[in-house]
Amino acid sequence: MSGAPVRARNILVTGADGFLGRGVVAALARRPDTGAVVALDVREVPPERREPGVTYEAQDVRDPALATTLQRHAIDTVVHLASIVTPGRDSNRAFEYDVDVNGTRNVLEACAAQGVRHVVVSSSGAAYGYHADNAPWITEDHPLRGNEAFAYAHHKRLVEEMLAAWRQSHPALAQTVLRIGTILGDRVDNQITALFEKPRLLAIRGSDSPFVFIWDEDVTGALLHALDGAAPGCYNLAGDGALTIHQIAARLGKTTLDLPAGLLRAALFVGSRLGVSRYGPEQLDFLRYRPVLLNTALKEQLGYVPRKTSAEAFDAFVAARQRQGRPVAVAGALAGSGA
Repeated sequence: MSGAPVRARNILVTGADGFLGRGVVAALARRPDTGAVVALDVREVPPERREPGVTYEAQDVRDPALATTLQRHAIDTVVHLASIVTPGRDSNRAFEYDVDVNGTRNVLEACAAQGVRHVVVSSSGAAYGYHADNAPWITEDHPLRGNEAFAYAHHKRLVEEMLAAWRQSHPALAQTVLRIGTILGDRVDNQITALFEKPRLLAIRGSDSPFVFIWDEDVTGALLHALDGAAPGCYNLAGDGALTIHQIAARLGKTTLDLPAGLLRAALFVGSRLGVSRYGPEQLDFLRYRPVLLNTALKEQLGYVPRKTSAEAFDAFVAARQRQGRPVAVAGALAGSGA
């Protein structure tokens, strides 16, 4: 990876009002010896979600005037978080591509035009793709294959290919790329956490469906560590270890509903055709061929050690739901699990 490690001073965060963005901006507002912190989002951030000392601007990452914004605030480092993770029902593939891929291209062009020294990009383990021949543990040397059937995974792959080309053509712009596993936190609600709320967890016969988790505060911690002069590079961001779907069910005190892949594929096909399910048969691969991220480079090269393992992150998520009166586990299920 080209580019010398430098400590960030004037920092702009894209996607600043998203789930990750809010945590990163709050941490930057408390970071010592930081100059300007500019929080950029496509919409105005409400006053109640603003941090003191942070400059908030409403601007689309596709806006050609982004370079002017970087210049106006003398930005030396960009944290690029803007991405469409969970599309709305009115979304479409062309729009998602435009934001994810063309938006990233615009960010890189703006950085190059204004002499930004370092860009930190939130990528995803989804960039490796959901494939039957995925290695049991995936390192940063494994190919990024995405899946065209999944817009998010495919776009992350395309963005990473773009980043790789830019590392060759613009070596003065250092890059830190974090391939993030499944994020859990006190207030995370998404497609994955919805799986754990079912009375019985869906399991595909013959597949362990392993999950690697990362606590949201560890994502913020790794991002801030990257801003403090750590070595640029591409890093898997996940806690130690993994949990299979059956281990997850056991920690929740639940059973699994083990179904054959062929039956599930047929049911998803019919459900999507009838309009009763937003997911098609491709969802089967999302569940059974999950990339399992090895975090050795994160710890040994970036120098960041997650405070929570995958199992600890999951148990903390369950405990948080219980405190909020939204339990996902059967009472007493975590006794003796280390939660």
